[in-house]
Amino acid sequence: MDQKITDILMHMAHSHQQLARIIDAERHITVRMAQIVHALPDEEPDFEGVEGMLESTSSVNKSIIAYLNSIADLEEAIAENLTQVMTELKGSEEE
Repeated sequence: MDQKITDILMHMAHSHQQLARIIDAERHITVRMAQIVHALPDEEPDFEGVEGMLESTSSVNKSIIAYLNSIADLEEAIAENLTQVMTELKGSEEE
């Protein structure tokens, strides 16, 4: 039984390492997005009229939605992993 718990914890540790890699990648994305926002001109940007502005706004909104969805998926994966770990720890304490 101890070997099974050890194996599960090893798998959980590996999944947490992968989640840490995802979080690090998200950090790089956030830094790059901040650089892009910082590079935007402060005065009189030329978006080629209302249609260009609407297209740019739509593109930014889609990127933000995709980013927030990926963070939500990450949080859900972490919650599932922690639920499994807590269930195993509670089960091992009862034994």
